Amino acid sequence: MVKEIERAGIPVVHVCTVVPISLTVGANRIVPAVAIPHPLGNPNLDAGEEKKVRRNLVMKALNALTTEVHGQTVFE
Repeated sequence: MVKEIERAGIPVVHVCTVVPISLTVGANRIVPAVAIPHPLGNPNLDAGEEKKVRRNLVMKALNALTTEVHGQTVFE
């Protein structure tokens, strides 16, 4: 799905917990997530720290979305 959306001219960021799978499916902009059961957060953190984790991931994804890439790129 990611490749088809990009083929239509819309940039896509694949936020994922298992980067090798994203590489296998051909995603161009890849942002590693936190963990499989909680990809966009950590419920063991207090609310303020969890908000920082989530904000950091969203900012990485927005940065990836606005970055021109040539081929697959993992945004650490």
